Amino acid sequence: MEYFVYGRDRAGAFPLKVELSEQHWAFMDRYAEELIARGPTLTHDDEDAETTGSLHILDVPDAEAVERFAYDEPYYLAGVFTEVLVHGFRKRVGTTMWDFANVVPSYTRYLLLALDGVDREPPESSHLILYGDLLDGTTLVGQAALVEAPTAEAAAALRPGAEVHVWRFGGRPTED
Repeated sequence: MEYFVYGRDRAGAFPLKVELSEQHWAFMDRYAEELIARGPTLTHDDEDAETTGSLHILDVPDAEAVERFAYDEPYYLAGVFTEVLVHGFRKRVGTTMWDFANVVPSYTRYLLLALDGVDREPPESSHLILYGDLLDGTTLVGQAALVEAPTAEAAAALRPGAEVHVWRFGGRPTED
């Protein structure tokens, strides 16, 4: 089953996340095969950005497995998050973030998060990385999308009513 897990950072938590980054990545390494998408949400899109949250979409066997993932995670255990959203995820467009091929270097990536219970068709866009329904059991609670767009306003137009968060592909940094 696929699940959406999003931890919203508490104010001032960024230094703690930096301190715990190796523990976080080691934990995530255990889920490498299950991850569909991952990465931080950010205050803005440049090198000085601080995180505002941590997104993971993964495929695990059941609700017990996703709860272990969400609540045994080092950031959560250290009190980084003000809340953690955990929902079933029904993918409607896309496969994984690693399969996205329509990259435009000048565009920014965004998480669109709508918890309005409205069922909207996925938008027509070659810059849609992933789009799916957020579920509580079988009840639709909203939708989430990962997109590339030239501006936050352009991203917001793809899913009216959604929160718009700057988002980056996540994972261990690589050495150049």
